[in-house]
Amino acid sequence: MADDKKKASKRAGEKAGDRVTDKAGEIAKNIWLAGVGAYGRAVDEAQGRLEKAGVESPKLFRDLVKAGAALEEEAREAIEAGQAARTSVEDRINRVRDNFNMQLPARGEDLLALHEKIDRLSNRIDELTELLAASAPPRKTTAKKATRKKAPTKKKAAGKSRPGTAGRTEATRKTAPAKPATRRSKAAPRK
Repeated sequence: MADDKKKASKRAGEKAGDRVTDKAGEIAKNIWLAGVGAYGRAVDEAQGRLEKAGVESPKLFRDLVKAGAALEEEAREAIEAGQAARTSVEDRINRVRDNFNMQLPARGEDLLALHEKIDRLSNRIDELTELLAASAPPRKTTAKKATRKKAPTKKKAAGKSRPGTAGRTEATRKTAPAKPATRRSKAAPRK
């Protein structure tokens, strides 16, 4: 009986093993078929797109040519506008030069003539100064110089001068009348 049981369990194990093997073989076959089906579908889609591109490629080419022509026209208009702006700016510059007589740069001859004219004027000024000095009567000088008492100078902080007082001497400055002193209470702090 033990042998029968062993044989029966061996047969059951073989049947189970056969079922597992059959199941694995069936799964492998399905995977293979799925791969073949995916390849077939990819080939069909590629052929469809190729046929479609063969029919649509002349249309696509014509559309690209139209777009390129439109872009070329826009570029030409932009270039012409840039040239017009440049011409306008050059015209303005020429008008300004005409207004200030700056068409031609100063020449060396013009500069030499100006230097000679300046030299002649300087010599004439020197001659007139000498004539004026010779014709004026000499001044009398006194033996004693009048001494003037200076007011004591106040020291100011650097950089703090009042507006309108630049160039005045201490003697020519006017002094403002003294303001009455005010006392601040200790409760009110200074701001």
